[in-house]
This record gives sequence, structure tokens and C-alpha cells, in this order.
Amino acid sequence: MNPRITMAVTGRVLSQLRRDHRTLAMLLVLPCLLMTLLWWMYNDSGPIFDRIGPALLAIFPFIVMFLVTSVTTLRERSSGTLERLLAMPMGKLDFLVGYAVAFGVVAALQSVLAVGVSVGLLGLEIVGHVWLLTLVAVVDATLGTALGLFVSAFARTEFQAVQFMPAIVVPQILLCGLLVPRDSMPDVLGAISDVLPLSYAVDAMTHLTVSSSAGEVWGDLVVVAAFVLAGLALGAATLRRRTA
Repeated sequence: MNPRITMAVTGRVLSQLRRDHRTLAMLLVLPCLLMTLLWWMYNDSGPIFDRIGPALLAIFPFIVMFLVTSVTTLRERSSGTLERLLAMPMGKLDFLVGYAVAFGVVAALQSVLAVGVSVGLLGLEIVGHVWLLTLVAVVDATLGTALGLFVSAFARTEFQAVQFMPAIVVPQILLCGLLVPRDSMPDVLGAISDVLPLSYAVDAMTHLTVSSSAGEVWGDLVVVAAFVLAGLALGAATLRRRTA
């Protein structure tokens, strides 16, 4: 992997996103709007927003980044852009890491905005450090990016890329502890939950609502970061130059 080439790919993607106002608005504004809608729904229902809000701060960026990354990467391949890029002295890992860094920058902006709105404007109560909450959101959004890059290799159309969401994203939402505490699940489902990365992101977010200790949070972050690296490695191994 060549750092200069990787940064060139990053700059190219960021330049494209800057010109695509609709996608940029979806990436930066949509999580804030969803958190605001959630707060509005539970405004008169006691502490429900404080209980589920942190978990959804992990889930919303994950979903948005997964969708946008998978569709965008597939578009690069189906249009022939990826084949032209890989014909140059650039490896697959340069391409994937460049994309991951670019969307990671967007994920950081997205997470700062979502956390700022949730904590500063909507009154979400956090016992732990707000900066650590933001870091968890950034890493989780980057996880969505890595998984989106990985699954894009198996889709032939943008519609097929979106269809991976029920297979990859929805089970993680159902088993991450948002709907039912993980320790209350049947043993088999609990075991499956233990190997899904979103579970650890939600655990980290939830821990920040009840304790100021950062030890468990860092452990969960390491697990999510390991899944990010694994997603990028698998993406590099399966990335195809063109759509068959």
C-alpha cells in the first residue's frame, strides 16, 4: 500500500462528496433528524429517550454509512471507474483504505453533529465523557463503511447492494441489546450476539450512560476496530474490477 496513492484516493472521494449535496446532506443531517424525531416521540414518556438514545447514536451512523458506502463503491465498479483506477499503479488496498479514510472523515463530522445535537440540544444524559461518546460513534460509523465496502463486492446492481441490509444490518440491530437486553436472550441468540460487532458498539454507548469509567468502553472499541480492519482486509480480497 502506497500512502501517497491512498491519500489521492481519499481526496478524490471527498471532492466527489463535496459536489454531491444530496448525499452529503444525507450523511451529515439524517442522523441528527432521526435523533430529533426519537426525542420528539418520547418527550412525554419519561427517561426512555435517555435509555435508548445512546444505542441509536451507534446504530443510525452505522446504517447510513453502510448504505452510502456499498452503493457508491458498486457504482464505481459498474461504471468502469474502478477498473481504470486499478489499471494504474494502485492496489486494491489503496482503493479501499482511501475510501475508508474519506468516509471516516465524513463519519467523524456526522458523529460530532449527531452527538452535539443529542447532548447539547435534546438533553441526552451522559455520565461518561462526551468526547468518548463521539469516538464510539465515529468508530461505529467507520464499521458501517468497512462492511459496506466488503458487501459491495457481491452485488451486481445498486438494488442488490441495498438488499444486503436485511442480511447484514437488521440482524445486528435485533440482537445488539436495543430491544431485549443481551443477557436476557436465549443462549443461542446470546452467543450470536457476542460475535456481532454492533453489539459491542451499543454496549460501549450504554456503558457511558451509567458510568464514568472508560475501561469497558475501550475494550468494546478495540473489538469494533478489529472488525473494521477485518472488513477492509476481506474487502481487498474480494474486490472485483468490474461487475460481471
